[in-house]
Amino acid sequence: MKQVVQNYKSGELALLDVPVPGCKPGGVLVRSAFSLISTGTELMKVSEAGMSMLGKARSRPDQVAKVVQSVAANGVPATYRKVMGKLDSYTPLGYSLCGVVEQVGAGIDDVKAGDLVACAGNEHALHAELNWVPKNLYVPVPDGVAARHAAFGTVGSIALQGVRQGESRLGEVALVIGLGLIGQLVTQLLNASGVRVVGVDPDPARCELAERLGAAACGDPGSASVESAVAELTGGMGVDQVYLAAGGSSNQPVELAARLCRDRGRVIDIGKCRLDLPWNAYYEKELDVRFSRSYGPGRYDPEYELQGRDYPIGYVRWTERRNLACFLDLIARGSVDVEPLVSHVADFEDAVETYRRLEEGELKAVAVLFRYTPASDDDAPAAEAPEVTVPEVPRPSGRTGAARRSGPVRLAFVGAGNYASSMLLPHLTGRDGVELSTVVTTTALSAANAQRKFGFGKATTDLDAVLGDPAVDAVFVVTRHSSHAELTRRALLAGKAVFVEKPLALTEEELAGVLAAVEESGNDRIQVGFNRRFAPLLREAKERFGVRGGPASLRYLVNAGRLEHGSWYLRQDTEGSRFAGEGGHFVDTASWLLDADPVSVYAAAPAGGEDLQIVLGYPDGSTATISYVTSGPASFPKETLDLIADNKVLRLDDFVRAAVHDGRRRQWVGSRLPKARDKGQNAELAAFVKAVRTGGPMPVPLESLAATTTATLAVRTALASGVPVTLAGAR
Repeated sequence: MKQVVQNYKSGELALLDVPVPGCKPGGVLVRSAFSLISTGTELMKVSEAGMSMLGKARSRPDQVAKVVQSVAANGVPATYRKVMGKLDSYTPLGYSLCGVVEQVGAGIDDVKAGDLVACAGNEHALHAELNWVPKNLYVPVPDGVAARHAAFGTVGSIALQGVRQGESRLGEVALVIGLGLIGQLVTQLLNASGVRVVGVDPDPARCELAERLGAAACGDPGSASVESAVAELTGGMGVDQVYLAAGGSSNQPVELAARLCRDRGRVIDIGKCRLDLPWNAYYEKELDVRFSRSYGPGRYDPEYELQGRDYPIGYVRWTERRNLACFLDLIARGSVDVEPLVSHVADFEDAVETYRRLEEGELKAVAVLFRYTPASDDDAPAAEAPEVTVPEVPRPSGRTGAARRSGPVRLAFVGAGNYASSMLLPHLTGRDGVELSTVVTTTALSAANAQRKFGFGKATTDLDAVLGDPAVDAVFVVTRHSSHAELTRRALLAGKAVFVEKPLALTEEELAGVLAAVEESGNDRIQVGFNRRFAPLLREAKERFGVRGGPASLRYLVNAGRLEHGSWYLRQDTEGSRFAGEGGHFVDTASWLLDADPVSVYAAAPAGGEDLQIVLGYPDGSTATISYVTSGPASFPKETLDLIADNKVLRLDDFVRAAVHDGRRRQWVGSRLPKARDKGQNAELAAFVKAVRTGGPMPVPLESLAATTTATLAVRTALASGVPVTLAGAR
């Protein structure tokens, strides 16, 4: 299928061939009929992409700050790969469309195939022939509403939410600054609410259009006619509300708002304009400044948007979905007329040329629609204190897939997100004896991006096709944590060697399911992405430390830092706790350094905090204390480690410097100068590929992977019980 995309690094726009998205549970697969170009938001994004790197940095200082933090935590090379990987990727455009339901996912009962729906979301209502849309981001189109008009649903919801934030009342007077697409819709909505509107825009054609659609008066922001109209309509008192629907870098809109607003009036920001509030003017009138966040309550809440969890109407009357339905109802009843806003309708095949004409000013437009051709057969959608027992690891006799390969090792990736793109795939691209066969993702564009950047032979959203492909030797599972165990189980049963990023499992039941698949299939070819044991600096330090003669004490400080609001790591109900997700890294590293698997786990956490103190016990009396903290400063190293035994100390500082103290002197590993941070991903991948090619043992024994996963999961039990947990059956 075709999709409009842009490369943020180069600014290139393209109509790209991408895989058809699968129809997942909790949503519907929609074939687009019309999609709407938001001439403000989208053209701003297109314009930013055409800037120099310095211009991009100036326009997004928030992202620059994140890059600086990433450099402090992960080093320059890893940060550079991550940033350039993001920049040099195709990103989607579009967020408002109308289309026909082509396939219904499990759990959906309010629409059926063939129904016309309006869809929202900058990840789900894209300029693409097919989109998967979750339940709370689509609504059925009322009878009598044309598909081209229903395509305005998302943008109409943005305008509607802005009007709700203004709390307009019958008989009031409002000023709308900026008469682009949003401003025109705000004007109509206010007029339908019994509010008289004065519009402001430097474009006479837009002013004339707004007056034709109900505004009392409109004019240029610098003209006296606007102030005269406000004075006449309000008796000189000023408007009750001002809606900022303008964009750009000028501070004129907020200054005009202060001048024309009444005492204790309301100023609502809907667009993205400069907001240097003149303090005296806003203070003296005690103006109430409000922001309108996109389509309404539910926006940016993954539980609402992705998991379909609605807000009770008694507590949240107007959500994203209810705003969308309300706007379509206003169209159906004739209270809002969007047809006069349609400046141009372009065939979807002409999308790139249409954007060029808009950006260069050749095409003057308030609203532009893409019109899609009917479906063809080629576009058919893809098929769709306890005691914790360490599970006994089966010992398969057949070891499916362990034969030596004569040709290249053919790899398939399930998932191609930030970690895969910055930490794994760069080490595999161009490696001798490796062929990147297929990439599978849930979204079509991410698969196409990975195929283009890393040279995969095929891109798809169909996992079954990959698991059933005899040409694929090994499958990399690099998806969100909640899917790791099931995808690993399926790949093992399909006879593939598996590299699964941590964690292997989020529950004891999931781990048991993976081990049952090993026993059923006879296939034990599995590696978990515990890369730190492969880090060159740490391996050299361990060798320099030498063989221990007695028990050791290990201290591992992990300065994990706080997660950004909205991070999927925080969805503990589906993705497990943060430590369950990444704690296996540190348990595995400690166990490798101590040459054993843990036999006990104790954990404690400060009241009301997220920090963890974990003590692992080992068969020879050694202990490892892992301090997993989120409250430390970002400027402090992320990982520091000390191993003490036999009057010696091994010291590791964030994988950039290491030393061994033997009681007489300190021996630097390599050099006392910091090295480039290398946490072992390259060496780990080399070991995995070698094992698949030669049929030799996997880099880490399956018994160790199971023991590490069990110990990591036992932290939850230890926290709940307050006493050490014995790992029964640990070796």
